[in-house]
Amino acid sequence: MDDPLLLQINPASMILLGLVILSFLLWFFWPKSGLMARFSRSKRNSQRVHLEDALKFLFDCEYRNTTCDVHSIAGNLNISGDKASKLLERLLALGLITMRDQTISLTDTGRSYSLRVIRVHRIWERYLADETSVNQVDWHNEADRIEHLVNEDDIEKLAAQMGNPVFDPHGDPIPTISGELPEPKGKLLSALNEGEIGRIIHIEDEPKSIYEQLVVQGLYPGMQVYITDVTESKITFVADGDECTLTPFFANQITIELLSSTVKVREKYELLSSLAVGEKGEIIGISPNCRGQQRRRMMDLGIVPGSEITAELKSASGDPVGYRVMGTTIGIRKMQADLVFIRKAEGNDK
Repeated sequence: MDDPLLLQINPASMILLGLVILSFLLWFFWPKSGLMARFSRSKRNSQRVHLEDALKFLFDCEYRNTTCDVHSIAGNLNISGDKASKLLERLLALGLITMRDQTISLTDTGRSYSLRVIRVHRIWERYLADETSVNQVDWHNEADRIEHLVNEDDIEKLAAQMGNPVFDPHGDPIPTISGELPEPKGKLLSALNEGEIGRIIHIEDEPKSIYEQLVVQGLYPGMQVYITDVTESKITFVADGDECTLTPFFANQITIELLSSTVKVREKYELLSSLAVGEKGEIIGISPNCRGQQRRRMMDLGIVPGSEITAELKSASGDPVGYRVMGTTIGIRKMQADLVFIRKAEGNDK
């Protein structure tokens, strides 16, 4: 007796079923664009990202003369200890590191590779800071993502476009094309003594949670600091006229270049936001912490040193405020006005 199920399957259905199976196989195994190829490529890319991130971390340890082991690598890359061990084995097999008595060192090849990645990262951070409106607390993570994707030709074109910068926005030196990098200098803020004066030359941008809090304090490379009080639990200093207090842990994230004791302590700048309606002032400058598109926009509006500016009117909510500068009234929010340094005109209070 014939099987009823077989009688229901006609040739057209068999062809259709075959086409479906064939399409699935092609989708799964097709070279370069199939699911299997994409999965393999993604896995290789992930391995390369971990490899390059490990090389960056190892170089940073060598540069700062700090110890590094499998546990610190695992913590920095946010991977398990087993994965970190396998990663070190791969780096060893590729001739990028050496390991003796638990001491991990970069080979010349590994050091050259790490410097290329660091150069891309820091140039990209500088680009984000100077040419885009990306929030400064996101510069590092965005550069981390991009550094594994761009090629050397593109990054050199970008560097040339920006005038071949030598420092990133956090104060880190950018390696040259030939892989040269100056020796680290300066002292940690936590190591300074009462009465010493210096200039911030570097703020560590990792981890992000710590960097965010330093940004909130308004600290940035280039600020002058004068140490007023040091205890075991805190360090108090004046930064460009504003008093700030940090714990030693946070102060360890800031590097200072000491200045001569004869250098005059910088007085606190008056801010554009301090002008009352009807008061005038002279623009001294824009804070170095105002960068990229925001800085260019303010300069396009006439916020340039030497210009006279007057607070003319407040909006109903009090923010923004209308300022008269170069014959035009412009609206500026307090957040931006806090970034403009002025000298108030005599007779404002009369």
